Order: sequence, then structure tokens, then C-alpha cells
Amino acid sequence: MADVKTAQIASADASRRFLPVLLLLFLGSGCAALIYEVVWFQLLQLVIGSSAISMGVLLGTFMGGMCLGSFIVPRYIDVRQHPLRVYAFLELGIGAMGLLLLWGMPLINSLYTVIGGPVPLRCIIAAVCLLPPTLMMGATLPAMARWVETTPKGVSWLGFFYGGNITGAVIGSLLAGFYLLRVYDMAITTYVAVALNIAVAGVGLFIATLAPYEPPVTSKGGVEIASGATWVYVTIALSGMTALAAETVWTRILGLLFGATTYTFSQILAVFLVGLGIGSTVGSMVARDIARPRVALGWCQMLLCAGIAWTAYITTQSMPYWPINPAISTDQWFTLQLDLVRCLWAVLPAAILWGASFPLALAAVASKGQDPARLVGGVYAANTLGAIIGAMGAVVLVLVLPEPQSQHIEQILVVIAALSGLLMLAPAVAGGEGSGGRFHAVGLVALLLVTGGAGWLARNVPPIPGLLIAYGRYAATWIGQSKIIYQGEGINAFVAVSELPSGVRNYHNAGKVQASSEPQDMKLQRMLGHMTTILPPKDRKLKVVVIGCGAGVTAGAVSIGPNLGEETIAEIESLVPYSVDENFRAYNFDVIRNPKVHVHIDDARHFLLTSKDKFDAVTSDPLDPWVKGAASLYTKEFFDIVKQHLNPGGVVTLFVQLYESNEEAVKSEVGTFLEAFPNGVVWGNTQNGQGYDLVLTGQVEPTKIDLDEVQARLQSPEYGEVAQSLREVGINSAIDLFSTYAGQSADLKQWLSDAQINHDWNLRLQFLAGMGLNNYKSAPIYSNMIMYSRYPENIFTGSPATLDALRDGIRRAQGR
Repeated sequence: MADVKTAQIASADASRRFLPVLLLLFLGSGCAALIYEVVWFQLLQLVIGSSAISMGVLLGTFMGGMCLGSFIVPRYIDVRQHPLRVYAFLELGIGAMGLLLLWGMPLINSLYTVIGGPVPLRCIIAAVCLLPPTLMMGATLPAMARWVETTPKGVSWLGFFYGGNITGAVIGSLLAGFYLLRVYDMAITTYVAVALNIAVAGVGLFIATLAPYEPPVTSKGGVEIASGATWVYVTIALSGMTALAAETVWTRILGLLFGATTYTFSQILAVFLVGLGIGSTVGSMVARDIARPRVALGWCQMLLCAGIAWTAYITTQSMPYWPINPAISTDQWFTLQLDLVRCLWAVLPAAILWGASFPLALAAVASKGQDPARLVGGVYAANTLGAIIGAMGAVVLVLVLPEPQSQHIEQILVVIAALSGLLMLAPAVAGGEGSGGRFHAVGLVALLLVTGGAGWLARNVPPIPGLLIAYGRYAATWIGQSKIIYQGEGINAFVAVSELPSGVRNYHNAGKVQASSEPQDMKLQRMLGHMTTILPPKDRKLKVVVIGCGAGVTAGAVSIGPNLGEETIAEIESLVPYSVDENFRAYNFDVIRNPKVHVHIDDARHFLLTSKDKFDAVTSDPLDPWVKGAASLYTKEFFDIVKQHLNPGGVVTLFVQLYESNEEAVKSEVGTFLEAFPNGVVWGNTQNGQGYDLVLTGQVEPTKIDLDEVQARLQSPEYGEVAQSLREVGINSAIDLFSTYAGQSADLKQWLSDAQINHDWNLRLQFLAGMGLNNYKSAPIYSNMIMYSRYPENIFTGSPATLDALRDGIRRAQGR
């Protein structure tokens, strides 16, 4: 017995001696884990589709796997195994699975493309793939827990480990989001995470050879649970629930405010994790010496009511009206710095309180005789299970709650936080656990006041203003200038419709104007739609897919083509068709009610991947490429998918914006499209003689346009509505339409020499475009492009007079 005691003392001394190194190991482990999470989200976007479903599957599986791992694995790992060796082998297993997922997920995607199947099947397959590595991630903290004492002071060290893990997660999210994926690709990023796993495992195995370990003496007959510990588990589960639900809602709102770029999401995640890390560290220091950790946990939850209400107020009633105009910034990095400060101001208080709750909960349930791994695993599993319910519940509540959903969700979270606090504080006030059997009248009065305050805070949570939904980061610059006539919250997007005093009507998505009745926007949308039905062979009834409904103007232009047989609009957000049907009928030819038109609510990529049909034309007008997830609709692989669904002679048309972009992003879009469609053509939409945006057209076969034949069609009675539609935007003939020619592959080869091709495995475009969303450089971008343009001898045919007129028209349009 004396020998065992001596060995345990030596083991404890060794663990204390190596604690700083263990903190570094957990930092490296957390860094690798968040790198994987960022990469896996991009992989899921490709396998499932660029939608909220991908995020739901990732969060659910990531958190679910960690929950199961923390709860189950300690029950199957022999307590006599050295914790560092177990930890090291878990890290090696995570690295191996990271490589398998990197190589295997695309194969699953290819298989799915062949066999088809419903969305739930894709989600299940993806979840099964992600479960093994997340199980091992969840087991790392419980595995290491066996090297500490099961006392409040001992387990407080686990709070420091948890904080170190979160610090690493912050580094990982920023490293992946701002550098590795921006500069390299998913493969290189994954290899960095694998290298971290190997390094952590190597150091762990080395220390294990130097540090003695004696298994802790645990109680016989099962794990002892401290009195009242069940309610602690419930409380920490409710804490996890409010944390992830709030993060889900606040990410959506802040995405409106800052611009929904990949950089914004990385910043929000990093700030949230910073708060958790700070809170965990502070909570660990408090838990080492505090006599009543359950009371501290209860007050921490009560303070969360104020923290949640604070963020709700700041994000909806304060920051949207700060006197800030991002367009005046000379560098996007300056805007990102400002966004980081604003995010810290809004999110940090609540995140710190959630972080502090975990070590306080550990101290509250710790008692002699417990297996440390099971103790930590139980608390961790409860917290993570609550987080899963919170993340999934936030998505479900968006579907079932009446407008405005975000406000109602935040109100519910305030109430849940108050309830979790009462679970810990009520017994102490009433003379129960931790109170020494004394009834505290003063404490009861304080508790009643705080509970009443929580109710007042919940009732006064503000809704999201329509101005923020419509104009996002530019909300402050539009105060008093626009009337919001519709606003809605969907599962994938916030949607609004506004009207200016001039009568101009705007359709808003992702916190900006996506379509409008402005002349330059109407011209682009009509060009995009009518070229889609004019360029395919005229001797067939066309079957057309429109990617993205928007204001419905492009889809409406397609719908009035006399050669249209069937039109499918693939729109990811169900609110959009409803809002445009009500507010844009005068501009979109009442397209939603057209019997030839079918609206299919789905991610467009997923729709084409699972469709067995062939089409005569596909026109794509998706969200801005800087919106996270949208870049997957601009990849070479996606264009190849589109090409595979084209009938002979079929055409694909694509909108490319020049405003709120930069030349690197535009080159990536154009270069990627022309690599997939070498016969593609670029057409320019100008405003006051300067570049505004582009229409790209592509065919498998060389593009041939008979100008006289097109003009004859436009002059025929059956094309009367099409001709009138074009005249309304200043296009009076086939010459006017095709004088917008701006280049083809042969012309633009030199301009595109440094273009970064957007592939599935790098999604380069979203990183390039994310650095240009506040830029207004459309004129110089267009000028730099058309300086290489030459008259296309290989595309047009017609009478000599018609061809001469076209030459003159192109020359005038390009200012030559």
C-alpha cells in the first residue's frame, strides 16, 4: 500500500512538472481540430450542397462525435494505460482520418453523382464519414484527465487544458481562414493539421517515457456522483444549448453587418472561441479556491441573460447605425480590423461567461473516488449534447417560429439561461446543497430581482431592423433614403425588398442589393435571359434551368421566349419566389405564375448533380462570389457538371459583376469559365460608357451567330414581346445586342495569364472576392480587359452591311 501511495505521489509530481507542456499539446490539438472543421465544411458544401444543411451536418456531427467520444471512450480505455500514450494515439488516429476524409470525400461525391438519392442520404453518408475523427477528438480531454486529482482544485487544471485547447482552436480557425486556404488549398491545409497531430503525438509519447504514471484509485461499485450533480449536468447542457444557438443566430446577423465572406465567418468563430478561452481560464482560477462552485455556476448563468441581451441590442440597435461607410476604406484589411473590434464588442461578454461555466461545472461535480476521465467525459458530453440541441434547434426554430425568428430565438435563450441559473441558485437560497442548511432571505430577494430582470430583458430583445437586412454593412448610409416594403428571415438567407423615392425597386439578399429596376440592372438581367433563349438552336422547344431566382427578371426574360418549352428555377431560399411574386411582377413578366415555369427549392449544384435530365440552356445568376458558399457555383468542376447536362447546341450563360469586386476575382471568374468553355464569349454591360458587369456565354461547340437570322426573329410577331423587352433597356436590334461583345479566349489570353482558376479543392474565388467587396473599380477593370479585345471574325455571320454595322457598333461600345 505504501508503494502504491509513493507511486501516486510520484505520478502527481510528474503531472504537475509537465503541465506547461501539456497546455502546449492541447493548444496544438485544438489548432488542428479547427483547421479540420474549416476544411470539412468546404468539403461538405461540395458533397451536400452550398446551403445551411452543410453547416447543420458539420455542427451536428462534429459536436455529436465529440459528445459520444467524451462519454463512451473513457469507459473502454483501461485506466492503467498511461494518459499521454492514449492521448498520443488518439491524435495519430485523428490525423489518419483527416487524410482519409480528404482523399475519400471526393470519391463519395463522384459515387453519389452516379447513384443519385435524396438529400438525407447524402447527409447520413457525410455524417458517418465524420464520426470516427470527431469521436477521437472528444476523447482527448477525458483521456488526459486521469493524470489529475478528482478534487475541485485538481480538476480546475482541466479548465486550463480546455482553455489551451480553445486558444489553439482560435489560431487554427484564423490560420485556415485567412492564410492556408487563401494561399494554398484544402490538401495543403489538411496536411498542416495532420503534421500538428503527429507533432503533438510525438511529444506526448516522448513525455510518457519520462513521466511515471500510477492509475488513480477509484471507488468500487461504479462511479460516485456527488449529491445534486444531476442538476449540474442539466445546467451545463443548457449552457451549451444557449451557446451554440446564440452563435448560430449571431453569425447570421453579423454576416449581414460585416458582409457574409469567409473572412467574416472566421473572425466570428475566432472571437467566440477567444471568449470561451478567456472564460475557461478565469473559471479555472476561480474554481481552484471557491467553496461553492455551484453557486458561482448559477450566477454565471444568470449573468448570461444580460450577455445575450447585450449582444442582441448591440447587433441590431447600435452597430448598424454607427457612422461607418466601408466604401471609404483604402484596403479591405482595414475594414477587417474594424469588424474584429466590433465583433469583440458585441460577442465577447457572453462568450466569456459560457467559457467560465465549464470549469465551474467540473468543480461542482468533482468528488473523491471518481474516475477523472469519466468525470470530465460526463460534463463534456452534457455540454456538447446541449450544444448539438442548440445548433439544430436554432435552425428548426427559424422554420417554425413566426416573424421575426431571430428576435424570438434570442428571447428563448435568455429564458433558458435564467432557468439554468435557477437550477443552481435556488437550492442554495432555500437551504439546500451548498448552503449549510440555512435559508437565505437576502439571497432569495436578490434571486427574485435577478429573475425578474431576466424576464424584462427577454421581453425587450429587439428585432432585426429592415434597414440592416436590406443594406447590411451600408445600413447607416441609407437611413431615411429607402422604404422597406418586405423583409423576411429564411433558413438560408435574409431577404428584403425596398423602394426608393424615385420609384426604383430593389431586391436584397445577403445584406445588399442583388437586383433592381435600375436601368443598368434591368439591362443586364434582360441580356442574360434573352441570350439564353436566342443562342440555342431555334428549331426546338427549349428546356432551361435558371440558377437563382433573384428578382425574377432574368427568369422572366427566359419565360417569354416563344421557343421555351419548360423552365426550372433552382432557388435555395424559399422566401425568394414569394417576395418577388408579390413585389416584382411588373418587371419579371409574372414569371412565378407562368405555367411553363417550375420553382425547385434546392441548392443549384445539388439539383444538377442529382438530375438525370439534359437541358438546352442553363443560365446562372447566383449570389456575389464573396458570399461564403457561392464560389462553389463558379468552379471548373461545376461548369463541367453544367456542360454534361447540355444538349447538343446548348448554351450556358453566367453573370459576372465588376462592381464590389477586384480584378483578381473577375479574372478568376472569367478564366475559370473559359477554361471549362474554350469557345466562350464575354459580353459587356456598360453604364455611361463604362464597365458595370458582364454576361458570359459558353457552348461545347464553337459559337456561331447569324445576325440577319436573329434580327428576322426579333422583327417577327411571335418575338414581339422579346423585342419590346429589349427595347425597354435600350437594345433596339440584333446589332445593339451583340455590339456588347467584349472578348473571347483568344483575345483575353494575355489578360488572363495570371488568373487563378477556381476549383472545388481550393474555392480560390471566395478568398479573392472577399478582399474586394467594398471596392468600386468596375470601370478600370473593364477597360483593362477590353484593351485586348479584337473583332471576332469566327463568331458572326450575315450580310456585308450587317457585319460592317456590327464592327462599328463594337468599336463605338468600346470607345475606339
